[in-house]
Amino acid sequence: MRVSTLFYLCVLSVVTCLSPQTLSAEEWFEFRGPTGQGHSGEKALPVQWSPTEHVLWKTDVPGVGWSSPIVVGEKVYVTTAVPKKGETDPEQSLRLVCLNLETGKTLWNKELFQETKETAQRIHKKNSHASPTPISDGKLIYVHFGTHGTACLTLDGDVVWKTNELKYEMQHGNGGSPIIVDDKLVIICDGKGANFIVALDRKTGKIAWKVDRNVEGRKKFSFGTPLLITVNGKKQIVAPGTDVISGHSPEDGKEIWHLNYDGYSVIPRPVFSHGLIFVTTSYDRPTLLAIRPDGTGDVTETHLAWSNKTQIPHTPSLLVVGDELFTISDKGIAQCFDAKTGELNWKERVGGNFSASPLHANGKIYFQSEEGETTVIAAGKEYKEISRNHLKEPTLASFAVAGDTLLIRTKTQLYRIGK
Repeated sequence: MRVSTLFYLCVLSVVTCLSPQTLSAEEWFEFRGPTGQGHSGEKALPVQWSPTEHVLWKTDVPGVGWSSPIVVGEKVYVTTAVPKKGETDPEQSLRLVCLNLETGKTLWNKELFQETKETAQRIHKKNSHASPTPISDGKLIYVHFGTHGTACLTLDGDVVWKTNELKYEMQHGNGGSPIIVDDKLVIICDGKGANFIVALDRKTGKIAWKVDRNVEGRKKFSFGTPLLITVNGKKQIVAPGTDVISGHSPEDGKEIWHLNYDGYSVIPRPVFSHGLIFVTTSYDRPTLLAIRPDGTGDVTETHLAWSNKTQIPHTPSLLVVGDELFTISDKGIAQCFDAKTGELNWKERVGGNFSASPLHANGKIYFQSEEGETTVIAAGKEYKEISRNHLKEPTLASFAVAGDTLLIRTKTQLYRIGK
């Protein structure tokens, strides 16, 4: 064994017992932040900006990718896909880019995998070849490009391991982001013909366990990101997918419970609050479900607390603040529900189209449209708009937070916004 490899494994052994939830609440290590549910503890995030005002820096990001940035210490990491020739070239260089948080300067830009003519798969016009968000434990970075490959790197960009064992036929490209669960990296793989949840050993990248999902529908694909929760003192991995959401044991992936529904192309990440899992069923007509995750076996008829089918999002994830559940539909309809009962407090047309997931900080909610406009509202039982801010460029990526600043990825730029 090389000395360098031994060093990386020793470092990893120290941190594998930590989950993102046990690390600093202000570290933005994964999709949707410290708990994976869209909350920041910062008290002074900006509420006013434009392409020229309150921009601390903006940096060109090569290629195209709708993954969100993550922040580890003084560095920002973001994945991207750079076409070999023109923008529509099926051959893509799949890369991880590292930037200096203070200046926005690119520190390094590393190719990890190649998407060739033989391996290229068609993607949806709203997707990219680099849509899953990286994740970190504070010491290492993990990146995932669907069936094209998964990798672990040091913070300085040295590759610890790479694997392309996760073979399945994707539909419309990749999407779901990985999560860290103890010493494992857990990923949902829902494709055209194969549907499974897999855990990779974080030290080696080898498959630790793999659980197939029985999906009978004609359209089997989804783009789910799991959520780690604790129920009655025990950890569960909650995994949304086509026609089903389920809870799994982190040790071996064994299913604890499942709830059936009608839905495919499921994108929103679940949220957990008030003893309830909140998820939407996406296409064709999305339904918002509130589920008690304390059952066993098939809980379809027993553990659904409430549901709603009116103006529910296909793509943006949900947000719970206090006793209220907030949603923003793909067509720009915002709603506020009582999280415990499902009672509607208000509904408002924000306008625009939405894919990014909302953010909460200091009593304020940030909704970011595909057109590049962020609407800031008060997180309350009445709709109160605080500001609107436009970057004049398309964006589908969700927010990241770095101290008292926002990181916003547009089609070509990464912005750092401050006061």
